[in-house]
Amino acid sequence: MQGAQAIYVWAGRESAMPSETRPQLPWPARLPFYYGWVVIAVAFVTMAVAVTARTAFSLLLPPLIDEFGWDRGLAAGAFSFGFLVSALISPLAGKLMDRHGPRLVIGAGVVLMAAGQLLAPYISAPWQFYATLGVLVGGGANLATYTAHSLFLPNWFLRRRALAISIAFAGAGIGAVLLLPWLQSIIQSQGWRASCTVTGLLVLVLIGPLVPFLRRRPQDIGLQPDGDTQGNTGQAAPKRGNIVDPDWAAQDWTLAQALRTARFWWLALAFFWMTFAWYAVQVHQTKYLIEIGFAPLTAAWALGVVAIVAIPGQVLLGWLSDRHGRELVWALACFGFAISYAALIALEQGPNLPLLYIMVAAQGLLGYAATSVMGPIVAEIFEGPHYGAIFGSITVALIAGGAAGPWLTGVIHDATGSYRLAFLVAILGCVVAAGAVWLAAPRKVRKVPGRS
Repeated sequence: MQGAQAIYVWAGRESAMPSETRPQLPWPARLPFYYGWVVIAVAFVTMAVAVTARTAFSLLLPPLIDEFGWDRGLAAGAFSFGFLVSALISPLAGKLMDRHGPRLVIGAGVVLMAAGQLLAPYISAPWQFYATLGVLVGGGANLATYTAHSLFLPNWFLRRRALAISIAFAGAGIGAVLLLPWLQSIIQSQGWRASCTVTGLLVLVLIGPLVPFLRRRPQDIGLQPDGDTQGNTGQAAPKRGNIVDPDWAAQDWTLAQALRTARFWWLALAFFWMTFAWYAVQVHQTKYLIEIGFAPLTAAWALGVVAIVAIPGQVLLGWLSDRHGRELVWALACFGFAISYAALIALEQGPNLPLLYIMVAAQGLLGYAATSVMGPIVAEIFEGPHYGAIFGSITVALIAGGAAGPWLTGVIHDATGSYRLAFLVAILGCVVAAGAVWLAAPRKVRKVPGRS
């Protein structure tokens, strides 16, 4: 009927509008549930495959060293070199995320990772090793795993920000427990080249078709964070209840302005040492456990179980951080890696299953929870339209730590014949990382929802 009013629902809000002027909503906004959970599900699968593709470097290291006779520092350096290249492109990735969204960034990561894995079987010289499993796989993983997802997942949730991110990142644990032992069995039965080929195909087949479902923020499709009903303006309504420092929170932070703050550099220091500790143990753990007497499959099992026990740890500690603060959970994660390194040092005397269990539990349950708060820590200090560029620049330090850890650990081992000194350096780095986030103090800018 002419002039009749029709009731319609947009982003969860009922309004009256003539039926002839009713807007055509994007299909994600017409789903009976919040599309943010679709984004989380896609991120879960992406993390499961992409993180495992990078983590499998640890499984490839022993047969590569045996076949080519390379020094451990040279071999581990490929992983580090890939991280350094990633550091150079991270600020650009952040800007691309702000302008074009995750489909471009993560799609590029998928192409690079798959190319690196599929070309790796043809290597015969160190530079080829560095170019494929180092630059292509390492750089591609940076565009498709923790860093890339931390650039846009915080946009989708406010009240349950860390919990949602921890669920997405828990995919890394599922991928590890399902894929790493399988890839190790392929290495033992068919060789490392077959494992690389399988991994490259998995990246293409399982992640590639999901990338088109990603969006940078809910406002782009007429929704609001958490699925809230804030109207149809395309912008989130301001939330001031959790703001502790109104002057800081009101600032529309640009990268240039953030670089002039102490908080930016405290975060850079914290992220550097966290990933130093994280990737040093991830790359060298399998080789170390085999050398002290554990069977190769047991060493591969340890690498996979670290990731699977990280699932409840990430989810529980992500939930905890939404209620009691990011600093607490970050400190617990640093403590977990420190315990893990202490257990590895104690294992120098030979295989000891209780110590192995302690190492696995501390690293997975506590250490890996750092991923659930990395994005929220930065977002709650530098929230705004330039968040991607700011986080991307902080990622330079994060990636530099991930590069320095495996490389320096390998160099120290080659020079001293032992991992002990390298593990002690990592423990000290964990202490520095914990203290730096407390000094950056996101709690003094915005309270977490549980404290609002």
